[in-house]
Amino acid sequence: MTWTEADYVAYLEAERRRYAWVMRRHGGRTPERARAAALAHYPYEPADAPHRGLVFHDEAWHWAMLEIHGHAYWSERPDLERPPPEYRALS
Repeated sequence: MTWTEADYVAYLEAERRRYAWVMRRHGGRTPERARAAALAHYPYEPADAPHRGLVFHDEAWHWAMLEIHGHAYWSERPDLERPPPEYRALS
């Protein structure tokens, strides 16, 4: 996929926002800690980075659930396999 810089930055910020929301809502993090976790998980990658945006192959919900509940969270917590409507509304 070819990204314009504006597209990349907008998508990056949207994923950070969703990741932080999950970390607050499901991980019990403060807003500050949730934002810091989102920035760490979704660092800005320069346009010439060879795998820029690879983290986008799964959505923020999945990455945050892995951080909170660990590998195979979906089998241990099937209720968390899909994000709730509130998460979808963040888009």
